[in-house]
Amino acid sequence: MSSQCSTNLPHVLCFTEHHLHDHEINSIYINSFNLGAKYCRVNLKHGGVSIFVHETMPFTTINLSEFCIDQDIEICAIKLHFSFVKFCVMSVYRALTGNFIHFLSSLDSILNLLYNNSLNFIICGVFNINYLENSNGKFQLDSLLAFYNLQSVVDFPTRITNSSHTTIDNIFLNKSKSKDFSIQPCPMDYQIMMPKSLH
Repeated sequence: MSSQCSTNLPHVLCFTEHHLHDHEINSIYINSFNLGAKYCRVNLKHGGVSIFVHETMPFTTINLSEFCIDQDIEICAIKLHFSFVKFCVMSVYRALTGNFIHFLSSLDSILNLLYNNSLNFIICGVFNINYLENSNGKFQLDSLLAFYNLQSVVDFPTRITNSSHTTIDNIFLNKSKSKDFSIQPCPMDYQIMMPKSLH
């Protein structure tokens, strides 16, 4: 795998809240990356999610548009193909004002549709659930993802203001399958979270 892509570049870029329409995101150019998957809001402004994949990485797009509802769950996904391992990478956005029960139900339906033991999942995005605090929402999301052997791996604040520190952006993966990773904060308005490798 390392021979297929420079280790100095990210393999995959996941974006949330890109605020673009279909025709706009199709025109976005990121050097050495291809648009792998996207969701653009249908009825409301802003929001949206996308995934860009390094040009050396073999992938297929997973169409999840039937599950998307503006604010409730905005999600897109790709499958990365390698000789001995396959990854499913999802980019997710849930608005704070969205229907949380519908979010959980739709995410469960997606995982139930795609899940198998040979596929390694990486789910990242904005969940608007503060993982620095215990809450019913955190418990419900953790319980759902634990059924698919997925755990949160972000343990630092991702949104920092003068009055608060929260972790509402997150990455979920199977720690037993993805043992060699690190999550690295970046000094920006929003933190950048990056698995060290996809091995």
